[in-house]
Amino acid sequence: MTRRGAKSDIHIGISGWRYPPWRGRFYPTGMPQREELTFAAHMLPTIELNGSFYSLQRPDSYQQWHDQTPEGFVFAVKGSRYITHMHRLKDVQGALANFLASGVLALGKKLGPILWQLPPNLAYQGERVEDFLALLPHDSRAALALARQHDERLNGRSWLKAPRGLRIRHAMEVRHKSFVDPAFIDQLRRHRVALVVADTAGRWPLIEDLTADFVYLRLHGDKKLYSSGYGEAALDRWAERIRAWRQGRQVKDAKLASEVAARRGRREVFCYFDNDTKVYAPFDAASLAQRLGVRTGFGGA
Repeated sequence: MTRRGAKSDIHIGISGWRYPPWRGRFYPTGMPQREELTFAAHMLPTIELNGSFYSLQRPDSYQQWHDQTPEGFVFAVKGSRYITHMHRLKDVQGALANFLASGVLALGKKLGPILWQLPPNLAYQGERVEDFLALLPHDSRAALALARQHDERLNGRSWLKAPRGLRIRHAMEVRHKSFVDPAFIDQLRRHRVALVVADTAGRWPLIEDLTADFVYLRLHGDKKLYSSGYGEAALDRWAERIRAWRQGRQVKDAKLASEVAARRGRREVFCYFDNDTKVYAPFDAASLAQRLGVRTGFGGA
């Protein structure tokens, strides 16, 4: 069992934390909104920041999020939709520089993977994907070099510091069936970017190829998108998969886009529940964590 606050290679958490229906059910009745992140971060060891998807956040916000969470906590950060949905990955060097300069690096050692979620109507275009993947920095030195290229909109509100040697990891979530292509899997592996395993109640492709030395799993609901909970059998199934990925194995019934097997080797696993509308997410996360021996603030594991 992993001690709370100890370094673990399995991270089970939630996508976002500021949801009004959670108040009085997950959050204690009457808890001030400003205390919700601290509460959630003591209940679960990781959270996916999703405000960064909708707009550039400010450095002081990232600093506050860092300071409101315990040692050993990890944030995944959702990349800007300006890059993925508006520019659709094309000609995005300036936008990527602005995103990295906006304060992401202020999370320091609490920075986990950066998630790039593509829109459902963006089909696979190998050259466009290749150009984007080639831009992504994989350490703090490269990230800072790119962040310093930010434009005038970030003047006076940029953050251009990061711990030396900080690893910058990236994951890509696809929602168009044309990405079920071995060429795409090869690209991700060459650029050390994780393919997001996304359970979306059958709406978008579920692809389980392993493409990096970590796995990024998003559980949006297995029967109804964003709103259905995960039953005992479903949680057992995901726990089995996480154990295999952690140990460097692939499950026998994996849904794969490529016949080329992934390299064997232990993998860190990040898993986020996004079935938030009926307050299932934090409790499903705790149940899955318990199965995997990951300690939470719910008691038990």
